[in-house]
Formats: sequence, structure tokens, C-alpha cells
Amino acid sequence: MNDSGASDPIPAELDGAALERLRELDPQGRNGLLPRVMTTYLNSLTRILGQLEAEAARPDAETVARLAHQLKSSSASVGAQALARAAAEVERALRAGDTADPGEAIARLLREGRAAAASVDAMLVSLSRP
Repeated sequence: MNDSGASDPIPAELDGAALERLRELDPQGRNGLLPRVMTTYLNSLTRILGQLEAEAARPDAETVARLAHQLKSSSASVGAQALARAAAEVERALRAGDTADPGEAIARLLREGRAAAASVDAMLVSLSRP
């Protein structure tokens, strides 16, 4: 919610229930918890996407699985459910040896990650408006 008590629009890529749980921790928004959490997530997501891009040249299944694991829980906690699901599926497949080409897994995570990053960025812009 913004200072007027109206609900801020939630980008389609983000789950409203997860964001509402975060808002409940700082109901009046006085501590800026939601923007701080989302900014921290976006910074972490950007870092991990960069690592995945670097892995694309010579993908290592173990490294990609570790990065997918990192994305899974952090994305779920901020409502980036599509990315969290993709990361969980990629992690499971890579750890089980079900994926012959980690490059495909990287491409999927990058696609979902970029969509989540755009949504978080849009949300942060809307939160910063008076």
C-alpha cells in the first residue's frame, strides 16, 4: 500500500499473496521494508543472472543447479513464482542427471529471471512514486 492507503499495482509476474505477507511485516510502510526487500532481491537476481550468463559458454550442471537453488527460495519469498518453479524444476533435473544440456536450463532461467527482474523493477518504480 502507498501512503494514501491504496494498494499499489502488482506486476503480473509477482504473486500478490507473497507481497502481502511482506507488507504485513511493515503495514504502514514506515520502515520501507517492502522496497528494501525487493531491492535486495533484484540486486541478488541480477548477480545470479550474470553468473548464469557466464556459465552459458561452458555450462557446468553442478554450478547451474547451485544457482537454481539460490533462485528458488529467494524468488518464492518475494512472489516471483514462475521463476521459483522454473528454478526448482531445473535444480531437480540437473541434480538427477535428467538434463543432457545445461545450456537449455540456463536459457530457461535467464528468460524467467529477466521477466521477474522487469516486474520487480516496475514495482519499485511504482513504490517510489508519491
